[in-house]
Amino acid sequence: MRIAFLNWRDSTHPEGGGAEKYAETVCAGLAARGHEVTLLCARPPGSAEASERDGVRILRQGGRIGVYAASVRRLRRLERTEGPFDVVVDTQNGLPFWSVAATRTPVVVLVHHVHREQWPIVFGRATARLGWWLESVLAPRVYAKRPYVAVSTQTREELATLGVDPPRVAIIHNGTDVPLAAGVGKSAEPRIVVLGRLVPHKRVEHAVDVVARLAAEEPTLRLRIVGDGWWRERVAEHAREVGVADRVDILGFVDEETKHTELAMAWLALAPSVKEGWGLCVVEAASHATPTIAYHGTGGLSESIVDGESGLLVDDLDAMTSQVRALLHDAQARARLGAAARVHAANYTWNGTIMAWERLLTTVAAAKASGGSDEDETDLGSTDRT
Repeated sequence: MRIAFLNWRDSTHPEGGGAEKYAETVCAGLAARGHEVTLLCARPPGSAEASERDGVRILRQGGRIGVYAASVRRLRRLERTEGPFDVVVDTQNGLPFWSVAATRTPVVVLVHHVHREQWPIVFGRATARLGWWLESVLAPRVYAKRPYVAVSTQTREELATLGVDPPRVAIIHNGTDVPLAAGVGKSAEPRIVVLGRLVPHKRVEHAVDVVARLAAEEPTLRLRIVGDGWWRERVAEHAREVGVADRVDILGFVDEETKHTELAMAWLALAPSVKEGWGLCVVEAASHATPTIAYHGTGGLSESIVDGESGLLVDDLDAMTSQVRALLHDAQARARLGAAARVHAANYTWNGTIMAWERLLTTVAAAKASGGSDEDETDLGSTDRT
């Protein structure tokens, strides 16, 4: 198949994160299976307009908002000069690309999570209201008959509240990388890790607050923050404000070996995010037997964490602090949660993710090729990977 994959960013973007990891891994896996894959995404300053990685052609155009119109124009131009694609994947990261208005190729909508909570955190009131209306009202109408992919059951349930029929939504989870052999054990002194982009809705400040609250009773406790983003200085400022700047290490973007070493050495991981579609940070930590504590009601984190078995879900910052305190003093409980976390993470493989995508895209493309409409009703439940 010839596949076009529209995604807000790629991993070379300064704000790239889990969604980019998902998109690029799926694209590379499909390319390795013989498909012709083109990834269209934003072009940050200083980046190449076109490149190839892992057999995938990457075309970059447009900025934070302009990427949507620019990528759709590029898609139309490619179809005009190279011929139609067999299927288009339109990633709705808050906003879709509205690609159905520009192509007659079958479109599959990929949604990591619904952004109800993020809009008012990132944008002003007027922009947030407009963005939420576009996501919750207009997009479900525009894509009403198109097949969807969600990365968790929680996301499918949220889409249902917006009017997207559950039978039209396949669940294809994130996979888990085979962990690099870090060659290290848990650190001698208590250590907490946070892995992810530094943006407001990740609420990394909550992890800083946990360290501050425990500072007097845990004088050697450290927080290691692996990741970067435009909110970095605010996180650092918060650490200074609460008096624990000397206990908080913001490592920024690191190479894979360093990332796996940090995850392996940590006693616990925290994921205080407002919302995650799945929780790639959770399963990456779990692959090193490091359990994660996160909040209830934050989307896919309730699936990437089996509460009380492979990690913990709590209601608020007080409860998060209490559970961290308890686990720092209970090596047996940490080991039990860590071992179960490793087993749970192993259930999700990137090979399984790629195979599920191939089956779905083949079905969608074949339906159109046989003379059907890309809006024909299709029950996608059989493509679930749980």
